Amino acid sequence: MGKSKKRIFNKGKNEQFENMSRQSAIQTVIELLKNGDKSAYGIITLFGLSAEEILEGGANYELVKGMESILK
Repeated sequence: MGKSKKRIFNKGKNEQFENMSRQSAIQTVIELLKNGDKSAYGIITLFGLSAEEILEGGANYELVKGMESILK
């Protein structure tokens, strides 16, 4: 990949999550899981969230147990 394409790609990645902290990512994941949205999986793997963090954030045990395969 050329320098320009790489720079544009990285700029897009950084702009998408520039204001998302780890705590806000946990809250976003919990909301998405409650709504049944599968885009939560991407945020979980991006931040490397663990089951304990999501449970402490207020998620139901059943939701977390159902996603056991992708959680650390």
